Amino acid sequence: MASTLKKIIIGLVALAILIAITLPTILHKAGMHPAYNGPTTTLPGKRALIITTSHAVLNNPGETTGDATGVMASEMTHPYYTFTDGGMKVDLASIQGGEIPVDPETLSRAIISPEDKRYLADATLQAKVKNSLKIDDVDFNQYDIIFLAGGWGAAYDLGQSKVLGEKISEAYFNTDKTPVIGSVCHGALGLIQAKDENGQLLIAGRKITGVTDKQIKELGITATPLHPETELRKAGAVFESSTAFVDMFATHVTVDDEKRFVTGQNQNSGLETAHKIMAIIAER
Repeated sequence: MASTLKKIIIGLVALAILIAITLPTILHKAGMHPAYNGPTTTLPGKRALIITTSHAVLNNPGETTGDATGVMASEMTHPYYTFTDGGMKVDLASIQGGEIPVDPETLSRAIISPEDKRYLADATLQAKVKNSLKIDDVDFNQYDIIFLAGGWGAAYDLGQSKVLGEKISEAYFNTDKTPVIGSVCHGALGLIQAKDENGQLLIAGRKITGVTDKQIKELGITATPLHPETELRKAGAVFESSTAFVDMFATHVTVDDEKRFVTGQNQNSGLETAHKIMAIIAER
């Protein structure tokens, strides 16, 4: 009896070790951070601005403590390396400027992406993350691409920033650059305060995507103050998305009819979103 129990315990331990070793591969095969195999574009001389959250704590309303959060690493690194590898100059900005909080869980062994690993060995990008520009001090009109990264932290400050809304609005109507505005996951919240010349919400009636309410419920993190699908629908956007048995394995990229907004549903959509933006600019 003791011998049988020992064998069962050894078997369970071996199974647990096997699962731990193969978990990254299993998640990738299920749809986490899919590789991009489409056409690539180069845009030498063009400029991109990636904007992130400055909020570092996953807390309930009224609380000041909680788990560490911030930008999801891949939602920053995927567009960054897509743009830089395509010959673009890329700046990083955040709501408050200074060091960008990177959600430590998004760099965990289970879900870290190749671009995230590249970031951990890239002194140049690390310096930009540590010393990001403050959006108040950035002239958005100097950029061909404005890209809003997500992560749980973005739920606390991107959609609440009047400055961000005003600067996106101004850039949208810049006839010199005519930038393409992109986002991924919670980054779409940065669009909800942008307005046209008549004071109407800029994304009303446009096809936009972001992380779904379903994915948020499945992950069990519902205390964040703003949820992208809910807020985008409130703003009058035509919300699009794809679904899967669990939405964290889904992906979807939406291009509005004017090809001015290119948005990705979740953490799996950053690479495709960034490449589609570059292709639209190259086709002009």
